[in-house]
Parts: sequence; structure tokens; C-alpha cells
Amino acid sequence: MTGRTPILESSIGVKLSCLVFLVFTSCTPMDKKMKGVSVKEFSNFVEETNYVTDAERYGWSFVQKTVFEYDIVQGANWRFPDGKTKAKSNNPITQVSLNDALAYCNWIEAKLPTYDEYWVYANEDKMTIIADTTQLFPVAEANVVGNTWDITTSKNIKGEIRLAGGSYLCNETTCNGTKKERVLYVSPDTGNSHISFSIIRKE
Repeated sequence: MTGRTPILESSIGVKLSCLVFLVFTSCTPMDKKMKGVSVKEFSNFVEETNYVTDAERYGWSFVQKTVFEYDIVQGANWRFPDGKTKAKSNNPITQVSLNDALAYCNWIEAKLPTYDEYWVYANEDKMTIIADTTQLFPVAEANVVGNTWDITTSKNIKGEIRLAGGSYLCNETTCNGTKKERVLYVSPDTGNSHISFSIIRKE
């Protein structure tokens, strides 16, 4: 096995409760300065560039079952996040690494946020925060916080990247990813069924 990193509750720093907001507003993805990337959008990138993701090169990836459990699944990648079910085109792209996210950004002329930038833009997002559920929500129906962990460019001294925002698996007593204070790092080539990324368009 490589240095790719699963996400477990024990690897998350601060124990705080997740906050789940179920408030729908008129905000649309086009209003957002930072937005999530859908499977369809990533697919367009792959079709034009013939890009191969880290998970596809490795031939396996992590499939998160709960914040405490994961499986290593052969054939899990962005096309089939759990190794068998085709990804829905309007859902956030998953099973992508920092390397994959940067390649997409270079293609579309956007950038990944730092951890602090992520929370600045996240505070402007009035869409629903998705947490404590059993499934992903479409990009257009969800806040950038929650739904999936987002890759940022912030790193620790070991070169691991900091994830932001939590995922749909967070709940009131575990995970706490919807809070800025929590700390979670993974290796740059890690993919997971609830890791995605959001982009900031260059001005």
C-alpha cells in the first residue's frame, strides 16, 4: 500500500458538534465565488484531456462506510466511487486527489482555495449544509460546507494536505468537519468516496 490516507474519526483533531442547517434560500451556484465541481464537469475535463486520476492509476481507492469504517475497494474511482455504482452526473466529483484537482484547475483556469480562503468563501454560501445523511446531494442543491470533504492547498510539515468542510457522514457527535476548528490531513494522492474539491475562478 502507498501512503494514501483513509479518513477515520480518530484522525480528526477537535471534538466539536457538527451543525446541520436545513434552510433553503434563493442562492444559486452561479452566485458563488467558490463552487463545487460536479461529476459532469470533471467528465468534460477527462474527455478533452484524456487525464487519468491517481485512483485509476492505483487501481483501488478508499470507500468510506462511516466516520469509523472504510473499505479498500479495487476499481473504485471517480466513475464508480464505490467500485460498482456509476457516479451521478450532478453529484460532486469524488475519488479525486490533490493532483487531480490541480490538473482540473489548470485546465479550467481556476484555483484551489487555501484552508483559510475556503472558510472565507464558505461563509458567503447560503445554501443548505448537508450532514448527518446517508447520501451525497447534487452540487447545485448543497452548500460547499458538508456533503463532501474539500481538498485545499494548505499543508502540514509532512506535506499532507488539509481537508475542509466535512461530509454527509458527519453527525452531532463525530467528524465535526462543518466547523473550521477541526483538523484533518491526508496524503496528496489520497482519494475517497467523500473527498471532492471546490474551485475559485481566477479574476
